[in-house]
Amino acid sequence: MEIDAGAAAGDNRQALVRRLGRIAIWIGGIALLLALLELLGVPVLAWVDDLLDRVGEVPTWAIVAGVLLESAQTSLAALAWFAILRAALPQAPLPFRLVLASYAAAVALNSFLPANLGTFVMLVMFTTLIAGATFPLVISGLVVEKIPFTILNVALYLYLFLTIGGSFSIKLGFLTDHGALLLLMAIGAIVLLVLLARAFWERLAKIRAQLLSGGEILRSPRRAFTRLFLPVLGSYLARLAIVAVFLGAYEIPVSFQNVATVTASNSISNSVSATPGGVGVTQAMNSAALSGSASVGEATAYSIAQQLIISAWDVLFAIILVCWVFGWSGGKQLVESSYAEAKVKSRELKESRKQRRQ
Repeated sequence: MEIDAGAAAGDNRQALVRRLGRIAIWIGGIALLLALLELLGVPVLAWVDDLLDRVGEVPTWAIVAGVLLESAQTSLAALAWFAILRAALPQAPLPFRLVLASYAAAVALNSFLPANLGTFVMLVMFTTLIAGATFPLVISGLVVEKIPFTILNVALYLYLFLTIGGSFSIKLGFLTDHGALLLLMAIGAIVLLVLLARAFWERLAKIRAQLLSGGEILRSPRRAFTRLFLPVLGSYLARLAIVAVFLGAYEIPVSFQNVATVTASNSISNSVSATPGGVGVTQAMNSAALSGSASVGEATAYSIAQQLIISAWDVLFAIILVCWVFGWSGGKQLVESSYAEAKVKSRELKESRKQRRQ
């Protein structure tokens, strides 16, 4: 046991050294890039100084409102998870504060860990803390939890597509002028769907079987609506309100169009980015989304301020909840062990998907 403890301590020290080394390389690379741009005559340092001044101008009311709304967003999403786990494991003792602390830890970790690794940490915490919870069960619960969020995201994308893409008269005019092309496209789509259904029928059967284990809440439409969809809807509305608050703080027009566009760009950047919290990609997409309402500097300052403030509060909120529920030493050990196992689970799932593709 002493040998194992010593080996584990050595591995932890090596991991810490590697992590600090990567941070040092990133800082050195950024400093070198800034110095090179200054030598080439690009006033990047002045731009950074102006950006930091803009970020520091966030009014107190916006910070307080953002913190309260983010707390509501996290708590309501955790409430949906609580309903999923309670329906799947009705006999297991399951206090809400345990689910809330685990979900808050995932949100905080996702703000600085790449590839949403914090979500895997939460799933491992569920399997560790809840009697009868297995990894396939919580994975299927994750699929169920994503269903209402996906519906809301698709509705938002459709709204943007229909409103930004032009008027209905233009779209319908195109359809009437190209009826034969539309018919061929519809036939091709139907044929493609049939082929995909035949090719993936066995895989869909496996997914249905997995959903049965963690998707017990879906058996009752009324319970699914009141305990799953409504909390998710509240969480989603809080997300929209956070965007509106920080847009208003920077005097960027707070229209539903701007709020919806920024929310959609945030969702896409978080999905496609491998950087922690989608840093860089989020700012670029937000600048593009607000190009008609704000300058690049204003949009970038808004995006950075919102991400910094909300991420900082996510970390503080998670620390408070984890210490309250598990204690400092117990919570620290739980998160560290769950993080180590989550990395293993993440690699296993990636290898499994790679093998299936091959």
